Parts: sequence; structure tokens; C-alpha cells
Amino acid sequence: MNNPWEDISLSDYENHMSLDSVKQLQAMNSIMKEQFGSYPVSTAMVLGIAGGNGLEHVRSDKFEKVYGVDINEEYLKIVKERYKALEGTLECLKTDLITECEKLPSAELVIANLLIEYIGYEAFQKAVSKVAPLYVSCVIQINTDETGWVSDSPYIHAFDRLDEVHCQMEENALISAMEDTGYQMILSDRTGLPNGKALVRLDFRKRG
Repeated sequence: MNNPWEDISLSDYENHMSLDSVKQLQAMNSIMKEQFGSYPVSTAMVLGIAGGNGLEHVRSDKFEKVYGVDINEEYLKIVKERYKALEGTLECLKTDLITECEKLPSAELVIANLLIEYIGYEAFQKAVSKVAPLYVSCVIQINTDETGWVSDSPYIHAFDRLDEVHCQMEENALISAMEDTGYQMILSDRTGLPNGKALVRLDFRKRG
């Protein structure tokens, strides 16, 4: 059976994420501006790039190469169309991070926002080890309410199959997994969302 993310239309995903009751697309855009600007790097990789939200913050005078990785080929086609201005800098890679992480090239910065929930800690550790970045910046969703991990919306049934791959995230478990992979946490930041949820950004630097 295919990965559930290959069957979710980008319009359903983005319309859901941008609703006033969810506001994750807007929050993630602001966070990604900081992620792209925080560290002295010239190459970056965005794991789970979806529709490319945040790529407008890629400065061509800073970045030589940005890799956009996703399992959904249609998402990547839309990303390339939306961000033609990044031609020559942006390279899109269709990759299943659970089974194909050996295909990933190296980059100095890895950005993984709302991704680890769908591949698990172990697959993320393997991907990070393969890319071997100096910095890793992640965003995970913390649910502090009792309404479920997907906010209610007119698009909610587009995500019905995600239960097959979703894992609940815990800050300490991610920090521990990254420490085991050779990375030390250097930043923790929390952004509150509607419905009692929160986005937690955790940044790490490679030891040594």
C-alpha cells in the first residue's frame, strides 16, 4: 500500500493548514524565515517540503543549493512551478525517507517541520546521519488539548489515512534521539496555535 501522503491533494492540505482555526501555514512560514536565516550555511535541505511554504525566504546571495525533499511527486512539480525564481538553486528530490534515505545528498542545514511525526525518530536519525548537516532545525506539533492531533475542518477527511503513519511527538524523546545521533540542542522555541496546540522548534548543532 502506498504512503498516505501520496494521496492527499496539496490544495486540501494547504487550505486546511491556513484556516483561522488552524493557522499552521502562517506560523510555519514565519518560523522558516528564521530557520533559513539563523546559521552561516550555504546549502540546506527541507525534508517534507509539501508546497514549498517558506521558500520565498531563501536568499540567493546566501544559498548556493537548497534541496526540497518529499514523497509526493505532484507536490514537487508544484514547488518547481511556484518557485521558478529559485531555478539553479532549488533542486527537488522525490524520496521516501523511510526506505530511501541513502539517496540524500549532503547539506549544511536540515529543516524538518511537521515531518518526524510521519517517519518516526529512527528514520529521521538515519536521514540526518546520511546528510550529515552542521545544523538541524525541526518543528514538531505538541497537542495540549483533547480534540485530536488533526484540527477539525472541512478538509479533515483528506487526512483519514494519516493514522497509519502518525506518531505522537515528545520533545525529550527527540532531543535524546538527536543526542544519540551526535547533535546537541542549541535552541528551543514554542509558538501557540488555536485549539490548544503548539509548534515547538528545536535546533541542534553537530558535536565536534
